[in-house]
Amino acid sequence: MTPLPNRILKMFRRDRQRGDFVFAVAMLVFSLFLLVSFPSQTTPAEFTAWSAQPTLWPGIAVVGMVVFSALNLLGSVMSPRIPGRLKELRVWLGFAEFAGWFILYVLLVPILGYLPMSILMAVALVWRSGYRSKRMMLVAVLMGVGTVLLFKTGLRVNVPGGALYELFPAGIRNFFIVYL
Repeated sequence: MTPLPNRILKMFRRDRQRGDFVFAVAMLVFSLFLLVSFPSQTTPAEFTAWSAQPTLWPGIAVVGMVVFSALNLLGSVMSPRIPGRLKELRVWLGFAEFAGWFILYVLLVPILGYLPMSILMAVALVWRSGYRSKRMMLVAVLMGVGTVLLFKTGLRVNVPGGALYELFPAGIRNFFIVYL
């Protein structure tokens, strides 16, 4: 019969998949962040029993996230390593790259304006995706212009004008702010 600690350790071993360790670490870090920030983000209700507190179930959920993500990390560490973890991490970070592109777009629209940023973003993403011919760049420019015309002119979505528009004469500036 195997000793008790070995039986417990065997319980945590599993078939490990690529990305398990990275996911387990990320979830534990995120769970600990939620646990640490929980007191500053919630307020217990005065004169209310502990079982009726609005923070009870969210608190239980956050503590559960910490415990189970720690167990997931332990299981990942106890399992035999499968090669290819860094390749999987690069794939995951590739998705984060495109989120970064979108954040950059949102930050630069108030500065450069909706039309110029839409065209630049469309061209940049088409180029980044590997389509670098002149024809594809033209398609990207047309898609950027089409997006602006659809949302700003057609659907009348109110997008703030860019600071760059202030450099234009009054008539052109007003046209750009209203329609482009």
